Amino acid sequence: MIKRSVRIAGHATSVSLEPAFWEALGELAARRRISLNALLSAIDAERGGNLSSAIRLFVLASCRRGELGAAGVEAAVSRGREAS
Repeated sequence: MIKRSVRIAGHATSVSLEPAFWEALGELAARRRISLNALLSAIDAERGGNLSSAIRLFVLASCRRGELGAAGVEAAVSRGREAS
C-alpha cells in the first residue's frame, strides 16, 4: 500500500492505494493528457463513497472500456500478484 499526498479540488488530502492502481492512474492521466491531480479531482466529483474505493472502481471501469494499454493492464495484474 502506498500513501500519497494529493490536491483534490484545491484541498490537500492523502490517498492510500496499491502500487498497481497508482501505475494505472498515471497511465490513464497521461493518455488523457491531464495531471494526476486533475484526474483524481474528476473521480472525486463523481464518487458516492470512499475515495480510495472510487479510484479502484474507476480504474476497473477504465480497464473494461479498454482505456489501459495491454502492457499497463498486465503490469497492474503482475504487481497485484506480487503484493499478495
